[in-house]
Amino acid sequence: MEIRAYQESDISQLISLFYETVHAVNKQDYSQEQLDAWAPNEEKALKLNAWRTSLRQNISYVAEINGYIVGFSDMTLEGHLDRLFVHKDFQGQGVASALVNKLEKKARELVLHEMDTEASITARPFFERQGYQLISEQSVERKGVQLVNYRMSKKLI
Repeated sequence: MEIRAYQESDISQLISLFYETVHAVNKQDYSQEQLDAWAPNEEKALKLNAWRTSLRQNISYVAEINGYIVGFSDMTLEGHLDRLFVHKDFQGQGVASALVNKLEKKARELVLHEMDTEASITARPFFERQGYQLISEQSVERKGVQLVNYRMSKKLI
C-alpha cells in the first residue's frame, strides 16, 4: 500500500469511492433515507467542485494498492480530520489506520497538540481504537434528515 498526497486528478475517483462506501459500509448503522441524505446521487457534480477546493486547501492523502485508490483522508491545518473513507472491498486491511497515522504525523510536524473529528456510528469504534476520546454525541441534519455522529478528539504527544 502506498500513501501519497492527493492530486486534483483523483477527485472523480474519490467522490465515487465516498458514495459507494457510504451506501455499502454505513448501511449497517444508518437507514436508507439517512444514507440518501448523507450521500445523495444528485449532488455529485456539486460535491466535485466543493471537494476539489477543500481537498486542495486541506492536508489530503490517498491510499493506493497496485495503482488503485482504496481510501482517502484529509485534515484542516488546525487538525480537524474532515474525511476518512475506505473502499468497501478494503475494509479491515489497515488502510484507514495508515491514512490516520499519516495525518497524525503531519499534525505533529505542524506542532498541533490535538486532532478532532466527527465520526459516524460506523467509524466510532475505529477512532476509539486509534486513541480518540468521545466528546459528545450529536445529531446533524442533512436534507431534513437527522444523522447521529460523534465529536471525538485525540491528544497528540
